[in-house]
Amino acid sequence: MLYLLLYLFVEIYISVQIASLIGPFWTFVEIVATAAYGFWIISNMHIQLTATMGALRSGEISLEEFEAMNLYSLVGALLLILPGFFTDFLGILLQFGVLSRFLAKRVLGLRSRRRKKSMEENDVIDVEIIER
Repeated sequence: MLYLLLYLFVEIYISVQIASLIGPFWTFVEIVATAAYGFWIISNMHIQLTATMGALRSGEISLEEFEAMNLYSLVGALLLILPGFFTDFLGILLQFGVLSRFLAKRVLGLRSRRRKKSMEENDVIDVEIIER
């Protein structure tokens, strides 16, 4: 609940500050344009999926990075649809592949290390030797 209140405060504060600088007409234009861009991203998500699928197939990214990059792109598009300057800024940042890849490695890096460690512990091969 605290994070929601903090988000609402930051969103309203930034939106009021920017709207007072650019005026009501350009604020309306910005809200409509970013929402249209968010809907366009969602409707053309297959392009992003095809590009990341090619990177996954060629071994440039892992499966976890593939999932995270597409998820961040979808979340960024949804943030662009929501009205407000702060959410639009976050939504645009999440559309950049470099930032998405960085977040995927940062967030999933800890999980990968844990998985590798648990896999190393389970890498026991049970063998039975029969002598004749």
